[in-house]
Amino acid sequence: MPNRLADATSPYLQQHADNPVDWRPWGDEAFDEAKRRDVPIFLSVGYSSCHWCHVMAHESFEDAAIAADLNERFVNVKVDREERPDVDAVYMQAVQAMTGRGGWPMSVFLTPGGAPFFAGTYWPKEPRHGMPSFPQVMEAVAEAWVERRDEVLGSAASISTALEGHRDHTPADEVDPSAADEAARVVLERAWDRQLGGFGRAPKFPQAMTIEWLLHRHARTGEPDALRASVQALDAMARGGIHDQLAGGFARYSTDARWLVPHFEKMLYDNALLLSAYATATALTGDPALERTTRSTASYLLTDLRTPEGTFVSALDADTEGEEGRTYVWSYDELLDVLAGLGVDPAVWTRYLGSSSAGNWEGTNVLHEPVPRERFAAEKDMTPEAFDVAWERVRHALLERRDRRVQPGVDDKVLTDWNALAIRGLVRAGLLLEEPGWVVAAAQAADALHDLHVVDGRLHHTSKAGRASVPAFLEDHALLALADLELFQATGDARWYERALALATEAHDRFHDAEGGGWFQTADDAETLITRPKETWDNATPAGTSVMVEVGIALAGLTGDLAWRDRALDGLKTLQESARRMATGYGWLLRQLEAVAAGPREVVIIGVPGPARDALARTARRALLPGTVVVVTGPDHGDAVAVLAGRGEVDGRPAAYVCRELACERPVTEPDELAALLRT
Repeated sequence: MPNRLADATSPYLQQHADNPVDWRPWGDEAFDEAKRRDVPIFLSVGYSSCHWCHVMAHESFEDAAIAADLNERFVNVKVDREERPDVDAVYMQAVQAMTGRGGWPMSVFLTPGGAPFFAGTYWPKEPRHGMPSFPQVMEAVAEAWVERRDEVLGSAASISTALEGHRDHTPADEVDPSAADEAARVVLERAWDRQLGGFGRAPKFPQAMTIEWLLHRHARTGEPDALRASVQALDAMARGGIHDQLAGGFARYSTDARWLVPHFEKMLYDNALLLSAYATATALTGDPALERTTRSTASYLLTDLRTPEGTFVSALDADTEGEEGRTYVWSYDELLDVLAGLGVDPAVWTRYLGSSSAGNWEGTNVLHEPVPRERFAAEKDMTPEAFDVAWERVRHALLERRDRRVQPGVDDKVLTDWNALAIRGLVRAGLLLEEPGWVVAAAQAADALHDLHVVDGRLHHTSKAGRASVPAFLEDHALLALADLELFQATGDARWYERALALATEAHDRFHDAEGGGWFQTADDAETLITRPKETWDNATPAGTSVMVEVGIALAGLTGDLAWRDRALDGLKTLQESARRMATGYGWLLRQLEAVAAGPREVVIIGVPGPARDALARTARRALLPGTVVVVTGPDHGDAVAVLAGRGEVDGRPAAYVCRELACERPVTEPDELAALLRT
């Protein structure tokens, strides 16, 4: 019999709707019931593509005896961390404070008032590797609640007080762009894996924001190692098992240092962030391998993750039928069978894909590219063109066979912030690689978000099957505003500017932390939690404060309203010292410090569409100078946007204006003149 999750909009909650556990969604009803029964709350937080969430569900939440104990002793609440990032942020902070680490599934025992008093992540059904079993944990918590209530309540009060007063950053007195120099030195000297690529040790995450920061740093300073580290990481990931060699797209992270064995879940935000990073690197280097990966990642977004409405789903599961990676890995015999049917030499293509009869992971093969394509082709006396033709035959045949398998589950909820990242990535990549169709797709997604996720004048965080829910968070407002600004720059259509300005204004008015600086994650009229969360790390996705800094810098130049500049600098000061010390956790913010160091400016290109205007736009965009906004529009743009007012073509020719806070250089009409101005 379904529990109270059957009508949830979250696919993750719906996965637990048939558990014997009497799950309830987060809300007043659950807390009122805990108070009525005088029992603790068991809060379980996860997400649909989380492998260990599925393991704990199969081991414990589907077990009738464990469920009976949970139902008798606790009120049980399930939360999708992607649907309620505020709840996740508050209690993850508690888990980390109590245990020294975090992760999902997140398991927290709360008082009926919501204060945490005992926490962990995954607990097995049976004691294992020094971990207590979940039944043992339940027994101990229930006994403490009954026998040592005063001690439990005292602990909960202390933890809540500590969370309320917790600050992990000290605001600086002034913005200091040299913090980016120090951060780069730390990353390049200590974190960069010069042998295998990427940053840090296993497990290795893509670190797309760190890479994009270093690429823009190279564009500003010419620092060679910033480019080397970025390109090496992008190349290693593209050739690794973390990259789907057949369908495109990237898994969440690599379990090993070589990028070989991924944690097989695929997330929208990773692919959105990586798309922008690969496109930026392609523009800087002209490397055809990086361009191929840019194109395959865009294709993956637009084919595998796109909804009929033009938005994007959230994720694909790591597991298929309870087995991690089952859809993606290959037996050697099956590879040989497919290749034999093509009439090609199996030895060539199994070697190219790093596969063998012994396998490279648990007796199976994770497809990857041990030797770069061009080098491998040369070793086989094949021209690059001949290799590409043969590889496409092999790839299509392998993908067709893989598509016959049972496919991973899809988390089809639509998240505003993650979709905005995809819109940004498609616009940037579309402009740099001159693929206007990607920009059109991005505009369709943005229109759909504004149509579906704005209800009664308020933006919402998520939807499923067209049903919007959960009031929007800071990241939703900031990232959608940024996505709208990207579309304004690409199209010159003032409606995108107007939408961005409205979202940014609402974000500042309703989320700003006047006392501590920066912006809170939740609005001033949002549900009251035990503490008001403020995300400060550019972790898997950028922190809202970091994005608001970028939005503020852009709006200051477009509007001439220097209050936006002051707000941006205030946000930078809030996190600057933390970024100086812990660079890989602040990639997005550090890119904004590069913008301040470069000196923000606006490039306005006005003219009738055609080769002359395109040449000016190409020159401005491919300069990749941080903090530079490039707006391309027609002569009939109107005066709704201050930076455009009074500016037009010169002698009937498209013209480029390079401006700082509405003060512009004389217009130029030739690309080399524009390039010279941008170098100044």
